[in-house]
Amino acid sequence: MTNVAAGLHKSPRALRFPPLSKPVLSEAEGGGSRGDLLLLSRLLLVLLFFFCSVALATVPTTQEVEEALTCQCGCGLTVHSCNHLQCGFAIPAKQEITRQVSEGKGKEEIVTSFLTRYGEKVLSAPTTTGFNLAAWIMPFLTVLVGGVLIVVASLRWTKRHSQDGGEKAPTPSGTDRYRARLRKELESFDG
Repeated sequence: MTNVAAGLHKSPRALRFPPLSKPVLSEAEGGGSRGDLLLLSRLLLVLLFFFCSVALATVPTTQEVEEALTCQCGCGLTVHSCNHLQCGFAIPAKQEITRQVSEGKGKEEIVTSFLTRYGEKVLSAPTTTGFNLAAWIMPFLTVLVGGVLIVVASLRWTKRHSQDGGEKAPTPSGTDRYRARLRKELESFDG
């Protein structure tokens, strides 16, 4: 054990962990229980990291929940973004959201509690079920139909324009008559 401790003080490379792909040596081969403990500690660290990241992903922040709800004071903003100083809805809603998050409730559970109390108007985005699906589809559908109509109209216009042989020259009969009259009046004015 003293040789190992002495080796640690001599070289910083001794502090590095061996790669996981390297097989663990048995006690007879010189690996002993130290290799097993090293592998077990790595496995525990990976599991601890995984469970902590899953636990943090399921705990919502108050801002996430506040952004999912629309303020009911008439400003049209989310509860998080409401800029009224003494808002009668946003301030109590923020306190309620903070309380429920501290109790460990998830985002969906908190939003559902507001949904049952105030109805669908409290949601900042429409649900993707039933008639509300039209609110998600219609903007894209409108842009698509408008684009198709523009392409069809421009193709028809260019086709008609090319069949006519390009631009037509103006008819000289009407303009020549006016030019002659203008010239005559200018000559009489000068003379």
